Amino acid sequence: MGNQLDRITHLNYSELPTGDPSGLEKDELRVGVAYFFSDEEEEVDERTPSDCGFKEQEDGDEEDRGPFTVSEVEYSAFCCQECIFSKLHEHEDLNVYTVKSLLTMCKPGDLLELVGTAQAPHWVIFEQDDRVIHLHKGEIRKDSLLEVSNGRHGRIVNNRYRYRPLPADLVMQNAAGHVGLSSEDICWTNSESFAAWCRFGKREFKAGGEVHSAEHQYFLKVHLSGSGVHTLVFRSLEDMIRERRRVDACGILKELSLVNGGKE
Repeated sequence: MGNQLDRITHLNYSELPTGDPSGLEKDELRVGVAYFFSDEEEEVDERTPSDCGFKEQEDGDEEDRGPFTVSEVEYSAFCCQECIFSKLHEHEDLNVYTVKSLLTMCKPGDLLELVGTAQAPHWVIFEQDDRVIHLHKGEIRKDSLLEVSNGRHGRIVNNRYRYRPLPADLVMQNAAGHVGLSSEDICWTNSESFAAWCRFGKREFKAGGEVHSAEHQYFLKVHLSGSGVHTLVFRSLEDMIRERRRVDACGILKELSLVNGGKE
């Protein structure tokens, strides 16, 4: 846990001059650190619904299909004093639903977030029927949402990021155009960054995809129950996403609150 705590509280990141990892946009030099690895924090293939914090669902049990509430860390994030991300119960509906219920609500191009206990949320792009496109285990794949969920419940998160979305057909074009890519051919480090890039088209979601400057910083506010709000500073959106997901997946929250002098 000590090393994990270092990562979440460290405010400066080593920088290397790199081009855009996708091989595109070669007209402008980018400064950043490119990371290429799979969603190892999302390896939940052996989990059951109870492992994910939900009870087993019985076929035809309509009363147990949601909505459900889950215990989650809440966040808000800002760049240049503008709110770019919000996950707060007081402003958003954070209820989750069984996948069967969720499928009745989705339309092509929607962002879906699958949640479970002690793991980073898994993000997917809904295509049609029960098919979704997502980054998983270092590969961009098209799968059945029923199979991908593996015990987790989910919700639509189109408005989690406050950027202007692309039209649904362009979102699907972004997602479908990358199906089959893997390892060194991709430039997103987790399912959330890939899905958000598909919907918003912003290069900031790519590893090493934005220019770093002293004036351009991201502020992540971690809202801790009983101990106030703690602010972390990052040099890139991608760094901020990776660290926030570690909080969700690795149980760093208790140590973070102690470091900042908070109370449980």
